[in-house]
Formats: sequence, structure tokens, C-alpha cells
Amino acid sequence: MTNEDEKARVANIFDVARLAGVSHQTVSRVLNDLPNVRPATRERVEKAIKQLRYTPSQAARALVTRRSRTIGLITTGGPDFGPSSTALHFNDAARDARYAVSMASMLDSDPASLRAAVELLLRQNVEAIVLIAAHAGALEAILSIELGVPLVAVDAGGRPGVHSVSLDQYAGARAAVDHLISLGHTQIRHIAGPLDSTDATERVRGWRDSLAAAGLVAREHLIGDWTPASGFRHGQALAADAEMTAVFVGNDQMSLGVIHALSQAGRDVPGDVSVVGFDDIPEAEHFAPPLTTIRQDFNGLGRDIMTELLAVLRDEEAADLPRIVPSLVIRESAAPPAVTRTPIPRLSGTVEV
Repeated sequence: MTNEDEKARVANIFDVARLAGVSHQTVSRVLNDLPNVRPATRERVEKAIKQLRYTPSQAARALVTRRSRTIGLITTGGPDFGPSSTALHFNDAARDARYAVSMASMLDSDPASLRAAVELLLRQNVEAIVLIAAHAGALEAILSIELGVPLVAVDAGGRPGVHSVSLDQYAGARAAVDHLISLGHTQIRHIAGPLDSTDATERVRGWRDSLAAAGLVAREHLIGDWTPASGFRHGQALAADAEMTAVFVGNDQMSLGVIHALSQAGRDVPGDVSVVGFDDIPEAEHFAPPLTTIRQDFNGLGRDIMTELLAVLRDEEAADLPRIVPSLVIRESAAPPAVTRTPIPRLSGTVEV
């Protein structure tokens, strides 16, 4: 088999998109002779198609020309507050735009399950697919499938060539840690979310960078799974850390477990240890003590997904929206460390970052 034959055998729409320097949705537009593609862009795509000897799927070509006013939504992972809230508000935004949403939800995000979900949605003639995934591998798996319709993903990593929206997890983490530093803490531990979570990765990066900017050492972070039980387990270990005076926790549910473990070990929050969470779930203000946390605008994120999707459906080269920056909500779970504490008024409220 020659090199040219090998290219013809393996080339897909994503190879064409990479060679032409455009999104795979733009390639679909060229293949279907749809408007809103610049002449120079169309020429690059046609040249890449010829060079790779790409033969498009007829089923995929047919799909992008249909108007069903239906969007496919794929969600992966458990019923966590953030993804569930985002999906709910996206559905509201789609309904306002007179689109129906067909959902496929799954706990696991293995390639076979994702492919089956995609095929199910494509059989329903969806005009586009939205991915809200708990695991980074889910997006990679979706990108390996020749969809034939636009894709918009919630992706904190912001990968080139993928239409995505997200909340700024990095900025939120920095706001949380900067707040603890401003209170006088120098030994700030972190309990992160799962290793395969892009959100968790961005929060770890923000924690490290805030400590580095203040000249502080980032000790090894701990890995949780977003549940109160994992926060409790790590809280038990941290309760024995005499140097640590503050914990930045990857989400509010794990924060609940941490506070429980610290209290059970006889360490007062915030008297001995300050705790800052992430998400601002409805229960956070009713924790004991009420939780200082990072508020994420899941309503805005859901609506941004639809705004981006509509832009992509109108013009495949639409620019991504800027990330929504979370806000710091100051309550009673964080205070100056005991050795530096002076009588100061207790602050509460929301701080924009």
C-alpha cells in the first residue's frame, strides 16, 4: 500500500480540518455548499480534501442539511450540582430559542458508550450536539467520531479547534486561595477533584500559582471524588497536620466532609482551620459554619452554551465567548489563623474577582 493509499484509507473530516486550519464544522459547510464560508477558507478546505483524497460520509452530509430544530445533549458522570445545573439552564435557553433538546446521560464515558449515544442522537436528526462531560476523555472520544453536525463542549481546558464555553476555574481557584492568603494563612492545603476532571486540573493550577505568587510552598494536594465521603477521609488525615491552618477544597460537597472530619477530631472551623469551597451549592450557606466558597454562574453558563451554538449554526467560524469569572462569597468558615488573629469585624457577602 502506498502512502497516498494509506492517506485515503484513514483520512477523516478532522484530518481535513487540521490541514486546512479550520473547524470540522467548517469542512461540513464546504462539503454541503452552505453559506457563511469565506472564499479563501473554502479554497483551503477544498485543497485539503483533494490532498488527503477525503471521501465524506453520505449520511453525515445529509444530516447537516436538515432542519429539525432539535439539539442533542450528552452528559457524563454522576448527578453533581455543577453539570446538572448547567444542563438544566441550557435546556431553558434552548426552549427560549425554540429548540427541543434530546438528552443522552451516562455515568461512564467510555468510547463505546459515547459512540452509541452519538449514533442515537444523529438518528433523531439533531442539528448539533452539546457535550457536558465530567471526564476529560469524553471530549477526546467525541472528537474521534465523524459527527457531520456542529459540536459545542463545556471545556475548561479550551482546546484549539473546538467550539467551547466554560467558567474560569483557574480564576475562581486563585480568588479562593488569594482570600486565604490575605487573611494571613501560609500553610494552605488543597483537596482536588478527580484526576481526569479538567475543572479539577484548572483549580489545582490556580491554587499552585496563587501560592507561588505569594512565595509560599504548595505541598502535595490530595485527590477526592467530589463526594462528602472523600472530603471526610482527607479531612481526617489533614486534622493531624499541625502546620496546616487552611484548606482550599475542590467543591462544596467535599468541604462538608472536611468540616465534619475536622470537628470530629476536635479542630474548630475556622478557629483552628479555615475552609474554602467551590460552587456555592444552595446548602453552603447553611453549613456549620456557613461556608466561604466560590460561586459559579451555572445559569449564565447554560445560556452561553446556547448562544455559542446559535452562532456556530449561523457561522461555523464564530469566535468562542469569553469565560465567565466566578465570584468569591465570604461567609464564616474562613478567618485569620489563630496565631495572627486580632479582633476584626466578620465580613460576609460576595466579592467579584
